[in-house]
Amino acid sequence: MQKFIPQVHAKKNEGWTFLNTSYSLTEYDALIVLDIQIDFLPGGALPIPNGDEIIPAINSYIKRFKTAQAQIIAARDWHPPNHTSFKAQNGPWPSHCIQDTAGAKFSPDLKLPPNAQIISKATQPDHEAYSAFDHTNLADELHKRNVKRLFTSGLATDYCVLNTVLDACRLGFETIVLMDATMGINTTPGDADRALKTMHKNGAKLATEMAFPDTTDALPIEETTPDALAEKPSKLIEAKKKARMRSKGTSKRIKTEQHH
Repeated sequence: MQKFIPQVHAKKNEGWTFLNTSYSLTEYDALIVLDIQIDFLPGGALPIPNGDEIIPAINSYIKRFKTAQAQIIAARDWHPPNHTSFKAQNGPWPSHCIQDTAGAKFSPDLKLPPNAQIISKATQPDHEAYSAFDHTNLADELHKRNVKRLFTSGLATDYCVLNTVLDACRLGFETIVLMDATMGINTTPGDADRALKTMHKNGAKLATEMAFPDTTDALPIEETTPDALAEKPSKLIEAKKKARMRSKGTSKRIKTEQHH
């Protein structure tokens, strides 16, 4: 297991020391991008300070996973207007990420490929769900496609990242938190650091992009409006076999969730 010295969970994750670890991606790996939605970004209804600063790092990971023909998943809050987490319902949060509103859309800066799977969580009025596994079919879909490792990124370290990672570990996935692609809300100072230590204690590994070997001739990311993936799922296109790609076979992709 990786060892680290916790000091400060800064926006670039300074203060965490890792043993030398290198990851080579395959089609049996999955990247999950959590809650990169307008309401969670600066100017949104429930903004995470500097939350938009991790989007370039996430896009870099997306490019790596696409090149490796690995799975790419984007999870989102998709609340009904009367969700139990809202202050109007005596919950802790202002209304946010309400279904089919502008604030629930993914950031236009997030470069998801057309065949990314969209997972909607916290869709029931009376049930809060921070984890992307909570009341979704994510676990079954990953098992069906023999995914062994789950790399997590997104918002927020101390809520949806934490709960998704703990569930992933409990379900038997090797789970890696991409520290340079996560950001905490820190409702109480130090929450993000405590969340990282909790994830590590429960079996998750911590990594940054330094743990990935450089990829040459990486494929460009298609410029796709992320919310179009959920509103009008694209037909999956078989990846072209190219010598420069690590995996020469066509990967099995998770079907995009359809919403009506």
